[in-house]
Amino acid sequence: MAESAVHFVLEKLAPFFEKGMQLLVGGREGVAYVRGELERMRAFLRVADALEETDEEVKVWVKQIRDVAHDIEDILDEYMLLLTHNHGEGLYGFLHKMSCCVRNMKAQYRIASEIQGINSRIRNICEGHRRLRQKFCADERSSSNGAGNTWQDRRGDALLLDKTDVVGIDEPKKKLVGWLVNGASDFKVISLSGMGGLGKTTLAKQVYDDPEVKKHFKVHAWITVSQSFKLEGLLKDMVQQLSRVITKPVPEGVDSMSSYQLKTIIKNLLRKRRYLIILDDVWRINEWDAIKFALPANDCGSRVMLTTRNADLAFSSRIESEGEVYNLEPLPPEVSWTLFCRKTFGGNYCPPYLEEICKQILKKCEGLPLAIVAISGVLATKSKRRIDEWEMVGRSLGAEIDGNDKLMNLKKVLSLSFNDLPYYLKSCFLYLSIFPEDRPIELMRLIRLWTAEGFVEVKQGKTQEEVAEDFFNELLNRSLIQVAGTTSDGRVKSCRIHDLLREIIILKSREQNFAAIAKEQNAMWPDKVRRLSIHNTLQNVLQNRFVSRLRSLFMFGVEENPSLRRLIPGGFRLLAVLDLQATPITKFPVEVVNLYYLKYLSLRETKITVVPRFIGKLQNLETLDLKHAYATELPVEILQLQRLRHLLVYRYEFESYDHFHSKYGFKAPERIGSLQSLQKLCHIEVDQGSVTLAELGKLTQLRRLGITKLRKEDGKKLCSSIQNLSSLRSLSIISIEEDEIIDVQHLISPPPLLQRLYLRGRLETLPHWIPSLHSLVKVYLKWSRLAEDPLASLQSLPNLVHLELVQVYDGETLCFKAGGFKMLKHLGLDKFDELKWVQVQVGAMPRVQKLSIQRCKSMEKVPLGIEYLTKLNVLEFFDMPHEFIRTLRLDEHGEDYWRVAHIPEVYSTYWRDGAWEVYSLESFSEGESSPRADTVICCQDLHARWK
Repeated sequence: MAESAVHFVLEKLAPFFEKGMQLLVGGREGVAYVRGELERMRAFLRVADALEETDEEVKVWVKQIRDVAHDIEDILDEYMLLLTHNHGEGLYGFLHKMSCCVRNMKAQYRIASEIQGINSRIRNICEGHRRLRQKFCADERSSSNGAGNTWQDRRGDALLLDKTDVVGIDEPKKKLVGWLVNGASDFKVISLSGMGGLGKTTLAKQVYDDPEVKKHFKVHAWITVSQSFKLEGLLKDMVQQLSRVITKPVPEGVDSMSSYQLKTIIKNLLRKRRYLIILDDVWRINEWDAIKFALPANDCGSRVMLTTRNADLAFSSRIESEGEVYNLEPLPPEVSWTLFCRKTFGGNYCPPYLEEICKQILKKCEGLPLAIVAISGVLATKSKRRIDEWEMVGRSLGAEIDGNDKLMNLKKVLSLSFNDLPYYLKSCFLYLSIFPEDRPIELMRLIRLWTAEGFVEVKQGKTQEEVAEDFFNELLNRSLIQVAGTTSDGRVKSCRIHDLLREIIILKSREQNFAAIAKEQNAMWPDKVRRLSIHNTLQNVLQNRFVSRLRSLFMFGVEENPSLRRLIPGGFRLLAVLDLQATPITKFPVEVVNLYYLKYLSLRETKITVVPRFIGKLQNLETLDLKHAYATELPVEILQLQRLRHLLVYRYEFESYDHFHSKYGFKAPERIGSLQSLQKLCHIEVDQGSVTLAELGKLTQLRRLGITKLRKEDGKKLCSSIQNLSSLRSLSIISIEEDEIIDVQHLISPPPLLQRLYLRGRLETLPHWIPSLHSLVKVYLKWSRLAEDPLASLQSLPNLVHLELVQVYDGETLCFKAGGFKMLKHLGLDKFDELKWVQVQVGAMPRVQKLSIQRCKSMEKVPLGIEYLTKLNVLEFFDMPHEFIRTLRLDEHGEDYWRVAHIPEVYSTYWRDGAWEVYSLESFSEGESSPRADTVICCQDLHARWK
């Protein structure tokens, strides 16, 4: 993490050194010295970051580097504020400038003095650097492998477990054994993937020792790879094991052989034999690449099994050999409870008065076997009479992990993946500590925050947001984060992290002064707070607590009105991120006017109605998020924000049970096209005339565009602008009235990469250009009222996953033809007033998983051919006529009943007395005239879920 801090400083020093330093008296030489020394130390920091867990001297040195890097960054930013100060115009501006010049000279001398102080600190740190390098070079093996030996010893424990010590592995073991011993005689790689602590090594050892596997593979070897990957040592181990099982002598001179020679020996030993090689704990793809060429892909039915935390490695090895991947899942609750009670109480009995506390503790383990066993070991030593001690473990689990020797191995296992991260991903991952537990983290919010914090470097051919998404996927592939929610078209919508992993990164975040969390009273804070995350209440925030150099401020679940001036009276001029989402503020916070460095401002879900003119002073602003706030217009000063990339100003309103997704946008200044950096613009009202529409064509960086209040006569101008937006991925167009025609037939060259299309308004015909958009994954059409069946034009879209049609077609029949909609997974049909029949031919929609039929008042039967949809998991009838639903209630001999009997979830939803009532298929078949609803959802809850 110190490497990350140093990298940020060096990035800032480069342009600062070239352009700004000439005004700083006596400071240029000092900064040059600092720059040189930091560059020299950066390479060693990569090694030191990994060693600070086990070497106290290294830990202190790394902390010193991190602190001085933060202080340098603060000095540079404060000085840049002096250089960029706006003095105004006229006589007042001149006088103000003269006054500021005097103050600035004093400030410059102060900053120069601070740099001299930094130089002195750097010299002391450099002395420590030289001493550590000598120590490292003199005893590299002991310093790098000392902790590793302990780790290997503890890791070996997983190989010594008896069958009675493990639970929940019967099914995965059976599947893995089947993959190994069955199938064709070609070579395959089987990967066992999952986060640390899930028991991958334990499961692999049980499979390896299975009698059926031993009988099938006479030649076998178990190789532990681990983080301290040494190729020659690994290959020598493999030669020795294979020589032993084949009963051949180990070749002479093996200890002095090169990796090439060792690979050749292994390949010759295995070439004509059926073999099984287990490679346990493979971390990186290049490690597998270095080993795989020693393993011949013969036709003897040989197998290689990898255990890994890296999903990318598992996937790529499967593709190479047409093998298999088993993603190991956490233990289910009942199995977790069995294991917990066995390890905690020496049996399956838990005293009733401890049961609630134990289940709360177990919940934090989230089915992680290593965590369950480790925490059970702590609890097993507690007196069953001291309930307070058990409660304290659950309440302060993070402190227990940090300070209890019995949990050291758990901390080590869970920390390994973090320690293995490159510096740019460590900052991104630690950032997750600022979010509250049990709350999904929205992916797009996270990406924009990472970018605003400066964690994401520009890469040629990619936007910063695309690079940030790559970072996210890498963390996902390393099993450090989990997908919490996806969109209907398969995109990740939100993520989360394991509760115990979260406890560990909170500890690391506090140790490394990365962030402070104000959640509990009297909580320990670092001396200088850089990021402050306030949870639930402002009462726990310590005022005047070294926050003048605060970089980021977040509030989660705060119900008090957060007056920033009262909260932080001294101000925070260096703030880059201000996230006040869902706080009860009604006025735009005036305190942001002087935040020159502010890049991210979220006032989402607040009561703000007016955006003031001083918004134009935030020259570095990249994200302005007013989604679900009440602003409807932006001042012309918004055009001064030339770095603005994400402008979100819209809301949905719950008007009635059948119009709960009405969307409202904002009036924009006429010259909106001057915001050349915009990537996301939602939702702009275009009823001011064609001038605004022409301006949209200048925003060539747009990825997402939302338009409301479009008139028919403006369609041609809109098409002309859209043709310039070649980077567009998502397009939403809403007409000014339900019956107003959306005229988009003039679009000759639609954006080729368009993935999501939303059209809400009348269509004279389905746009001719839609079938040519092979990247489309989602199409939403509403109020189209087409005279012709639209399915013929849509069925051949090769990547269409989600199709939603609302009041789209006035005909009586719809036919989904064989071979059409090959990738479709979600289909919705809503308010087809004349529709009586739907037919599904054999081979149509082979992948569809969810079908929703809503408010089709003339529909008489369940879709004919629905029984052919073998992947269909959910069938929903939403506010359908009672006569239609009654056909499902007859009895088990009813025709429609048996058509849908293969579908796991079939239910109907009605609006009654201001709430939605949900009925399952079982209630349909009871034959009652008024069956009881399984679920009742009030309209506000439904709106909240949908939003």
